[in-house]
Amino acid sequence: MPLHRFTSLSAVLALSLTACASPAPSADTAPTEEVTSLAIAPPVAQRVDSITEIHGRTLVDPYAWLRDRDNPETIAYLEAENAYAEAAMAHTEELQESIYQEILSRIDQTDLSVPVRRGDFFYYSRTVEGQDYPIYARKRGSLDADEEVLLDLNQLAEGHDYLGLGAYEFSDDHRLLAYAIDTSGNERYALHVLDIESGTHVAGPIENTSSVAWANDNTTLFYTTLDSAHRPDKVFRMRLDEPDADHELVFHEDDEAFYAYVSKTRSGDFLQLTLWSNASGESHILDANTPDEDFRVVAPRVPGIEYSVAHHGDHLLIVTNEDAINFKLMRTPTDNLAKERWEEVIPHRPETLLRAVHTFKNWWIFEERHGGSPSLRARNLESGEEHTIAMPEQTYSLRFSENPEFSADTIRFTYSSLVTPRSVFDYTLPTRALDLQKETTVHHYERERYESSRIYATSPDGAQVPISIVHKKGIALDGSHPLFLLGYGAYGMNYDPYFSASRISLLERGVIFAIAHIRGGGELGRQWYLDGKLASKQNTFNDFIASASHLIEAGYTSPDRLAINGGSAGGLLIGAVLNQRPDLFEAAVADVPFVDVINTMLDASLPLTVVEYTEWGNPNTPEAFETIVAYSPYDNVTAQAYPHLLVTAGLNDPRVHYWEPAKWVARLRHTRTDDHLTLLQTNMGAGHGGASGRYAYFRETAFTYAFVLDRLGVDHEVGTSQPNAVDADEETENAKASATE
Repeated sequence: MPLHRFTSLSAVLALSLTACASPAPSADTAPTEEVTSLAIAPPVAQRVDSITEIHGRTLVDPYAWLRDRDNPETIAYLEAENAYAEAAMAHTEELQESIYQEILSRIDQTDLSVPVRRGDFFYYSRTVEGQDYPIYARKRGSLDADEEVLLDLNQLAEGHDYLGLGAYEFSDDHRLLAYAIDTSGNERYALHVLDIESGTHVAGPIENTSSVAWANDNTTLFYTTLDSAHRPDKVFRMRLDEPDADHELVFHEDDEAFYAYVSKTRSGDFLQLTLWSNASGESHILDANTPDEDFRVVAPRVPGIEYSVAHHGDHLLIVTNEDAINFKLMRTPTDNLAKERWEEVIPHRPETLLRAVHTFKNWWIFEERHGGSPSLRARNLESGEEHTIAMPEQTYSLRFSENPEFSADTIRFTYSSLVTPRSVFDYTLPTRALDLQKETTVHHYERERYESSRIYATSPDGAQVPISIVHKKGIALDGSHPLFLLGYGAYGMNYDPYFSASRISLLERGVIFAIAHIRGGGELGRQWYLDGKLASKQNTFNDFIASASHLIEAGYTSPDRLAINGGSAGGLLIGAVLNQRPDLFEAAVADVPFVDVINTMLDASLPLTVVEYTEWGNPNTPEAFETIVAYSPYDNVTAQAYPHLLVTAGLNDPRVHYWEPAKWVARLRHTRTDDHLTLLQTNMGAGHGGASGRYAYFRETAFTYAFVLDRLGVDHEVGTSQPNAVDADEETENAKASATE
């Protein structure tokens, strides 16, 4: 996530630069970086070699000391980097303010989500101009009824620099609300249970929680807690009618490669315990009407076999990849889960990825991917007839919404594209009628001024890599345009093209925006993911480099007008391609980048390490070590010219620890041979997602855009169109989702 820190520049410089100064740099240290508005040298981190001997190799890490956040010099160094970034970007303050005001003028700062019906209640959230966080509320019986405020996150955020809402689940009688909040960004949530009618809390805070699920008795609550490595490993059962009773530990997952989650099936009949790892899974179910009983395992875990379950009537539906790389659908009676009772409902289809099945009383809805795009297919359970819901554009983003009513014949989904704002649709299944509930308001936005398309780049092994593009209409493909290229390529996550109101500030200044759908993601099916992980990880980088090269060769841009961006695992992508082909790019933004791959994956005490052996490999084995060390960005920084670089970090980030980007920046600055900018911004009060308040988040966006525009030499003035508006909360949600692992 782009970050921006407002601080007293002079005070921080006086303290931090003195505290972090080291002896004069060695001869191979890069020249002083270009700073256009303030004659200030970049911070120089001390070099204290830490040696690791492994597989006959010697790894030298001169910045390992930055892992000690209790060392005053660590914090001083991070503060010095923040101050330097501000100084280096001071000449863009007017541009930053302009972009920030443009974003604000585009959004309806006071806005309302589309209400969701649950029983006799309509639930929704709303925002108020000047307030950072949404207010969660409901109305009983009718939207004309009086509002009942459930949670005002602005009040909960008082006294905190950060606020994140985790679990948010109601008991079936709508009387109790279980919710969890994080006030540091470290994703360790404190669970509370609110009696809505009395306004009093009947349980909590329970620290270090993750998921929650209510039993049907409206008094039994299951929740998971985290271990020291930030892994949800224990499941507890709490009875609200016995407030003094100890919470019962009902399950402990002792395999460090698995996470435990609790949830409830859409039917409401079963509680589900899901044990998940990157390449295998295991589900357990419990009758939600008898919560004192034990969970039953659906099928014991098998390495490489993934499955998920849904419930309908007398059967469990099981989406599994067993002998089906793109998954198939099986079912088994709920009273006999034995594998020999499983029967096939939908066979494996090589051209179509089956992602999930959502059950309703009279319908099954299948989430699928075909030809690089998501789709929804409906099956009428009475007639057996099926149909796919038509979408209006070739490239788009599609999300199946909450849909809590099991007996409904209408489903809700959200849709957007690079040119179409977020739209909430209700789709009536029997009549196939599509009803637009809300298209997010975009003031003065004329979508006909822009066009989007999908082109393909050829990777070195012949793979055709899709690239989604949006820009003003009528551009000449003469290589003169600035272009901002994004990528991710990990965990099988889909980076589908979605609408962004803030992005208009780039488009109106003539910037082309593109997303490379590279291997390691899941856009083209499961094989697309498998071909970009473990020993095949280099394909991810090859695909991105091929995408950039194709955009240049096709005349969309040129190397001196091309900027790139990726976050988290996408930051690993940025780091790797900068090492391998720095000549292709003028500037890069790496958000909370996972760049210290070898050292992190050698430390099993860190969150995500063990569970991600199946994604990156276990470097304790020689084969995986050689694969990782060949691309690990931190370990492959060399004495060469690099593009201008903006790197972000979060001091409380549990996924990519702050020291990874900090160490990477220090090594880059020490080693690179050019005078381009290398900036590090660390949010000292947040984690992986950056700022939690929407106004601070827009400030961060403005800072990043100003960096990109300034480094690409783009005219600071906007075009002739007027500012536009979009739902601020959805904008933040989409942007942050795209940058998390």
